[in-house]
Amino acid sequence: MKTSQPNMEDNALHSFFIEQLQDIYWAEKYLVKNLKKMVKEATSDELKTAFEDHMKETENQVTRLEQVFSSVGEKAKGKRCPAMEGLVNEAHELIENTEKGTMVRDAALIAAAQKIEHYEVASYGTLKTLAGVMSHSKAQKLLEQTLEEEKNADVSLTKIAEGFVNESALEEAL
Repeated sequence: MKTSQPNMEDNALHSFFIEQLQDIYWAEKYLVKNLKKMVKEATSDELKTAFEDHMKETENQVTRLEQVFSSVGEKAKGKRCPAMEGLVNEAHELIENTEKGTMVRDAALIAAAQKIEHYEVASYGTLKTLAGVMSHSKAQKLLEQTLEEEKNADVSLTKIAEGFVNESALEEAL
C-alpha cells in the first residue's frame, strides 16, 4: 500500500539514492579515462573493439546519469568511489603481471572488466529499484537502460573469453 509521498529533501532514502548516484557518476567518469589504457593493453582486435565500444557507451552513460540527476532536481556531481578505484587498480596490476601481446593478458583484462561490470550491474540495479520506490519514473527508465547496457557488456566479454581467448591463453607457455 502506497502512502503519501514524503518531502524528498528530508528523506533519508532519497539522500542515500543521491549519494549512490554521485558514487556511480564518479566511477563512470573514472572508468572512461581508464578504458583507454585497457584498449591499448588488449592483444586481440575483438577485445580492443569491445573496450572501445564500451568506452563510447560509458561516455553516454555519464550523460544519462546527468539526466537522472536533473530528473530528481539535483545537480550532477561525483563523489570518489573507492570500489571502482580498487577495481581499476586491480586491472592495472593484472596488466603489470601479464606479458604484453599475450592471450593471458586478454584473459586477465576480461576478468578485470567483468568484475567492473558486475559492480556496475549491482549499482544500477539498486539505483533503478530505489528510483522506483520513490516514484522517480524518468530516473528509473534511464537507470534501467544503463543496467541493460552493463549486462550486455558482461555477456559480450564472456563471449570473447569463451570464443577464443581462454583456449588460446591455455596454449601459451610461461
